[in-house]
Amino acid sequence: MKKKFLSMVLAATMTSALLAGCSSSGTTEETTDAVEETAEETTDAVEEATEEAAEETEETTEEATDTAAAGDQTVGIAMPTQSLERWNRDGSYLKEQFEGKGYTVELTYSDNKIDQQVKDIEGLIADEVDLLVVAAIDGESLSQVLADAKDAGIPVISYDRLIMNTDAVSYYVSFDNYTVGTLQGQYVVDTLDLDNAGDKTYNIEFTAGDPADNNAGFFFNGAYDVLKPYIEAGTLVVPSGQTEFDQVATAQWDTATAMERMQNILGSYYSDGTQLDVALCSNDSTALGVTQAIGTDYAGDNTVIITGQDGDVANLANIIDGKQTMTVYKAVANEAVATLDLGIALLNGETPDAGLIDASGWSFECAYDTESYNNGTGIIPSYLLVPTVVTADNIQEELVDTGYYTLDSNGYPQAN
Repeated sequence: MKKKFLSMVLAATMTSALLAGCSSSGTTEETTDAVEETAEETTDAVEEATEEAAEETEETTEEATDTAAAGDQTVGIAMPTQSLERWNRDGSYLKEQFEGKGYTVELTYSDNKIDQQVKDIEGLIADEVDLLVVAAIDGESLSQVLADAKDAGIPVISYDRLIMNTDAVSYYVSFDNYTVGTLQGQYVVDTLDLDNAGDKTYNIEFTAGDPADNNAGFFFNGAYDVLKPYIEAGTLVVPSGQTEFDQVATAQWDTATAMERMQNILGSYYSDGTQLDVALCSNDSTALGVTQAIGTDYAGDNTVIITGQDGDVANLANIIDGKQTMTVYKAVANEAVATLDLGIALLNGETPDAGLIDASGWSFECAYDTESYNNGTGIIPSYLLVPTVVTADNIQEELVDTGYYTLDSNGYPQAN
């Protein structure tokens, strides 16, 4: 392409010179000036084109070198399960990002079975992968197998969920999990205008996540810390009295478990007509169960505020239909991009820090944190992305216009 452009420029120069020389109305001096001017312009154009060609060649060479180097390296990715929609998205995005840079990828799903994930990671180590990206089923259960990874010189990125009690974890990539909870809590405060409630009171029940997931505590505490002053003031009331994480936790974030627990709460504390105003759910899979319970077992006729997190397709449909009120969306495509750039730096033998954010030129917000996440062996350097509140009013703007979802013929979001 550049050679063709240079040939065109030279041809144009010759043509201009000939035309100038053949002019019947100009003097020899004018002709000479015209030729010299044309020659100067052509020289500038040739130099510019040559520089661009050199830069393009250099970039192509660098990309080819990077791809060649990547082609010799393998990334092992261990995901918890395919039964939750979000982990399918995470696995797919990560695989796509690393393969797009020329790396070989081994992706495993462990069906929410801890022993299976241990075996999966053992297999990845045996395959001599160069990097491990692990979203743990149980953050407490991978110490031994990751010690083996460390002995083998394999760096480990703890993905989305912090892996506990091991010094094998190099970095943590996630969203600001405490902020996820504060966004849910603040949404309740703003929607009910609790600061101006006066003597009015509202009833609320909490549904938290999996005790084995280190993030679940951050989600719950973020929401509860926002709402606690209103509970202490009596503006928010919890008829069940269940306000401790252990009381409201949901093993494996299971939808059916969350539904059954909410059915029991409704039968025990709301069957007499007591109104439920808020069901604070930490994520979408639990919110789905709570929504089903309210749809079948709640005696009231008011619209209950139901929170969630993740942007699962079924929950987004419920938001559009007015059954769920909001979700906190975490753009896992961006999480995958951050993990890719961090992974490449580790594979190149670097020790990334806050400078990675600027150097990578990410289009999304991310903070480098060296204070918040202690896994029992010390602080794990963390890259934390910022989540977004999604409601029926901004689904188009936040999820569809951004390309994360498309709308089907009925106007419901479908993940891309």
